[in-house]
Amino acid sequence: MISREPTIERLAIARALLLEPFGLDESHLSRALAEIRAHRVDDADLYFQYTRSEGWSLEEGIVKTGSFSIDQGVGVRAVSREKTAFAYSDDISETSLLDAARVVRSIGAAGDGAIVQIPSPQVAGSRSLYQGLDPISTLDSAAKVKLLERVEQMARARDPRIAQVMAGLASEYDVVLVARADGTLAADVRPLVRMSVTVIAEQNGRREMGTGGGGGRFGLAYFDDERLQSYVNDAVRAALTNLESRPAPAGHMTVVLGPGWPGILLHEAVGHGLEGDFNRKGSSAFSGRVGQRVAAKGVTVLDDGTIADRRGSLNVDDEGNPSQRNVLIEDGILRGYIQDSLNARLMGVAPTGNGRRESYAHIPMPRMTNTYMLGGDMDPQEIVASIDKGLYASNFGGGQVDITSGKFVFSASEAYWVENGKILYPVKGATIVGNGPDALTRVSMIGNDMRLDTGVGTCGKEGQSVPVGVGQPTLRIDGLTVGGTA
Repeated sequence: MISREPTIERLAIARALLLEPFGLDESHLSRALAEIRAHRVDDADLYFQYTRSEGWSLEEGIVKTGSFSIDQGVGVRAVSREKTAFAYSDDISETSLLDAARVVRSIGAAGDGAIVQIPSPQVAGSRSLYQGLDPISTLDSAAKVKLLERVEQMARARDPRIAQVMAGLASEYDVVLVARADGTLAADVRPLVRMSVTVIAEQNGRREMGTGGGGGRFGLAYFDDERLQSYVNDAVRAALTNLESRPAPAGHMTVVLGPGWPGILLHEAVGHGLEGDFNRKGSSAFSGRVGQRVAAKGVTVLDDGTIADRRGSLNVDDEGNPSQRNVLIEDGILRGYIQDSLNARLMGVAPTGNGRRESYAHIPMPRMTNTYMLGGDMDPQEIVASIDKGLYASNFGGGQVDITSGKFVFSASEAYWVENGKILYPVKGATIVGNGPDALTRVSMIGNDMRLDTGVGTCGKEGQSVPVGVGQPTLRIDGLTVGGTA
């Protein structure tokens, strides 16, 4: 068998799913884009999407629910200066496409009736970061049920105090096709899987919860016994640790953040503030600060959509631009922002491959992919040992941030009180309060253990959710406010 170049193969799959069944080809896409460009607009695109998803969940020892869905449609967008007109339909047809094109072009000034020549489609270059497989078909239904039952068995065997186990398995096969007014034609085939584990431990009438899980852009064979055991161990350890926890002290103190998932604080408190739309409008605490010091020396923050198989990675973004490795903060100096096409054009810079949308029914906006801080040269144990009195937070739950001020509040789901460099006991109810730009200047130690999360992140912005990744090394941050229950 002769295999095709991956970019061409993805385009063939997208044509077979999104154009050919509906009697469409590239000429119909060019005609729709020409209809839009008959009025004076700055940009226009068509976004076709086919998504097949499946989910299974286990509770009380049995698989109680299973779901399967298929969704498909097209979104049509026109952009004039800062204005965006958008229409979408779950009916993929020439009629729907042209109707949508005529609706969205209304935001542009009427032309003179001349025929607009749209450039011939040019296949956009892209990366090959994951296999274009359908993860739903990589295991049959019986094997998926057995995976969840295996998680249940592992968790209960881990400790007799485990009173309840809940597990979920999700798979998604997503195919997108983007056609732009400049002639760009791009496609992507995106697999995505996730295993989640939640346990409840009970002791002396007290009940505590712990979670674990992971995933990425690959098939279900990834979830072998070793991987499942690591998720179970994370969940059980967290639950048992919280059984022994005491009320968290409150006050102004040193906080050490663990590696991996605690990078969610970086994502929320810093990453959103570096998105192009907030900075173009001047509403971010980082607006107008490119080239200035915004963090302590040694702090380097990247947004990288090019890491193989990662949950937040993309071969092309949802505007057809190749994903990139973007250095946002370098050794404490702000180097740039995360950009989609609209905000990049208005700010006079190039897109960074961060135009993302939840589905064909949503407009794209600048969004993070995999956002993380590079490691330093400190031993993590030495960082914890440097605490006189303070908090070591190894895992986080929810949090929120005010983009304009940079203020954030996060709850620690697993944390420990430290005195004289010794971890004394786990604490519960600790919330970390601070200001993103200020907190970055208070980083005093950076560990050599940079780690990405296990593949569980979902980011929400303006009502849209997309899969993302986070990561960081162990960090010491001086002078944060901790709200506790003590």
